[in-house]
Amino acid sequence: MEFTAVQMDALQELANIGSAHSATTLSQMLNTNIGMSVPKINIIDISKVGDFLTDELTTMVVFEIQGDIPHGGFLILHFPRDSAKRTANIMQGTSEFDHPFSVMDQSAILEVGNIMISSFLSAVSDLIGMGLLPSPPVLVVDMAHAAITSLVAQMTVEVDDVILFRVKLTSDEHKIAGNILIFLEVNTLQQIALKLEAMMKGETPA
Repeated sequence: MEFTAVQMDALQELANIGSAHSATTLSQMLNTNIGMSVPKINIIDISKVGDFLTDELTTMVVFEIQGDIPHGGFLILHFPRDSAKRTANIMQGTSEFDHPFSVMDQSAILEVGNIMISSFLSAVSDLIGMGLLPSPPVLVVDMAHAAITSLVAQMTVEVDDVILFRVKLTSDEHKIAGNILIFLEVNTLQQIALKLEAMMKGETPA
């Protein structure tokens, strides 16, 4: 499925709004200035997702999208290994970096995922008039390509395209880079496309 130029503009705006809400919520929790931006959005064939991620040890927080579109797809917060450690350090108030990724680190990343994705989906839901909720998160620590391949194999819905959000998260003291990946089945992707187009035309989403 291809998005029109109007729909792509709307998708970019939707991503920016969702990201801004995520950053504000995380900033309040950490009591520090957190900036978040989505400089580029790609809509790609699901078989080529691995081409956009480095094949290195990665940390992913995986959510199933629920609510008005039960089993409509998955949403993943993805961090390369170093970014995951930096994020966990900020959450735990420590600067120690040279240590294995501990159970406490994993718990911190799950908390970050909950904060970011819940805020993101809440903002998107308000914007397009759909109730989108995250499932309880699942943490995956694996090679990026292997993790994505495994997830795709487990999917029971029809998914051809992936909306890939390139998210950059920054703070005054740390630089953290990550991705938000949204896997949507075809019918859900079409619903969102129509709602985005209506939004750009100034209409109320149906």
